Amino acid sequence: MVSMDITLFLQIVNAFVLMFLLNGVIYKPVLKVLKERSAKLQGMRNDVVKYEDNARRRQEEVDRKMHKASTQAKAALDTARAGAKAAGEEKLAAIKAEADTEKDTQLATVKSQVEAARKELEAGLDGFASAMAGKILGRSL
Repeated sequence: MVSMDITLFLQIVNAFVLMFLLNGVIYKPVLKVLKERSAKLQGMRNDVVKYEDNARRRQEEVDRKMHKASTQAKAALDTARAGAKAAGEEKLAAIKAEADTEKDTQLATVKSQVEAARKELEAGLDGFASAMAGKILGRSL
């Protein structure tokens, strides 16, 4: 049976003293560390959000610059292609004109040679016809 004497009150006082000592030595420091850890974690979360936002903005800026550079490169390429095409067309036109001139010159030369050959053949045609007739008939004409 439990008797109520002074030891019971001493045990109660001992429990309160132990509770105050444990509260000061263990519970409050542990709660303080937990609050600090929670505050540090919240700060880290805020930093992570800030860094992610910063990274997203920088990526958007890089994408924007890449798009701008791509557009400029495409424009420069189109300009270069147009210039090369124009230069090629100019050279082709010059070569074609030179070829036409050369063709006309050679055609005129060939026509003059054909005309000279025709006149020469026409001049010798009477003699040739007489010679052939003589050979065919077997006597001279």
